[in-house]
Amino acid sequence: MTKVLNPDICVIGGGAAGLSVAAGAAAFGVPVVLVERGLMGGDCLNHGCVPSKTLIAAARHAQAIRMAGRFGLTASEPVVDYARLHARIHDVIAGIAPHDSVERFAALGVDVLQSSGRFVDENTLAAGGHLIRARRFVIATGSAPAIPPIPGLDKVPFLTNETLFDLARLPAHLVIIGAGPIGIEMAQAYRRLGAHVTVIESRRALADADPELSAFALAALRDEGVVLHQATTIGAIEQIGGRIVLRCENASGAFSVEGSDLLVAAGRRANHASLGLAAAGIDHDANGIVVGPDLKTSNRRVHAIGDAAGGLQFTHVASYHARLVLQQVLFRLPAREDRAIVPRVTYTDPEIAEVGLSEAEARDKFGAVDVIRTDLTLNDRARTDGVEAGLIKLVVGRRGRILGAGIAAPGAGELISMWSLAVANRMTLKQVRGYVAPYPTLSEIGKQAAISYYAPLAKNAVVRSVIRALRVFG
Repeated sequence: MTKVLNPDICVIGGGAAGLSVAAGAAAFGVPVVLVERGLMGGDCLNHGCVPSKTLIAAARHAQAIRMAGRFGLTASEPVVDYARLHARIHDVIAGIAPHDSVERFAALGVDVLQSSGRFVDENTLAAGGHLIRARRFVIATGSAPAIPPIPGLDKVPFLTNETLFDLARLPAHLVIIGAGPIGIEMAQAYRRLGAHVTVIESRRALADADPELSAFALAALRDEGVVLHQATTIGAIEQIGGRIVLRCENASGAFSVEGSDLLVAAGRRANHASLGLAAAGIDHDANGIVVGPDLKTSNRRVHAIGDAAGGLQFTHVASYHARLVLQQVLFRLPAREDRAIVPRVTYTDPEIAEVGLSEAEARDKFGAVDVIRTDLTLNDRARTDGVEAGLIKLVVGRRGRILGAGIAAPGAGELISMWSLAVANRMTLKQVRGYVAPYPTLSEIGKQAAISYYAPLAKNAVVRSVIRALRVFG
């Protein structure tokens, strides 16, 4: 018998975005139904951020052993016990999983339905023998790996981020299709763990990042032995014996790449095909569900957030979207997404972190802007830690307002937080100049950049004062 539920909010998807909405609403005593057909915690916990950063951490330690000679220690090639590393990855996932579990959310007062959902009309979702007629719906169904239409790909075994961390052995030669953040992060990590790695990209590697910053990460990958083919097309893929062979072509001509394992990291697609969006009057396209700045869909009772909304695909964006929706639904306060305040980080070594407008975007929008570049190697902490390359790049508008910031450095994802705060609050470099940074830290480089911006102004002011004095007494 079909049961009808009438909650205030129905959340579709139990990943970072959906869980944030459900937990926030439940904390205020609002009746919530959460519909999730797969694993609680979504992609980030099970196939994305958590396992990948655990792998990257292990790779960083392996590289530290390899490079220990620079610090007067005995260096050696690390011995990688991949079975133990594989177990650690899943132990870390298991340690976080209770926080995202059905049991925890049920204890919070959320009615969790472990089922797929499909709209039957503009006001009703069918899920697991229930009809849910909620006051508001929030679609947070995330995204999945996009599989490019390469001839032969469907006939060979390949990995995606959803299956990569189930691999219980170290690949001998990992070939990666796609040089976005996922592909490049995994390329460096697996190379550091001892695999041969080749990356093939149809465009520029890390195409969405500032090329001046991404160059530092790509140089590090090449120095460590990753083979990177950019502006390269793949005409066909086949399996010959135990090898996977990719037939490629670029400006240098045709060539083949052979590997033991293939990882497809060629972007992501929103998960909305099974939701019956047409029945609910919800506009959508290949990129995701169409939303306005308030994250509402064409059906004003329905919001779409996180990857489902087709914008920036980061877990912290999912949490940000959840806050904007709760602000509207619970408190009747207006809220609009501002993508300029969202930091973007690629977790290579060095990390690449950006927030706000890039140099190109700022020039397109404002015309004349100032760009400050400060070499990380001028920083004392960088010298003590053996950092040989890096950069902070600030994009500055009128009256010293910080329009954007980019950092290529170890721990850039941590260093960008201050600049995220600055961009979000429309701060100026004068305010940054006035804070006291602890010594010795990499964060001092930001204060140094701020001082360098004002130094010419101060010098010009002194010159003008001298000229005025000469005029008076001349």
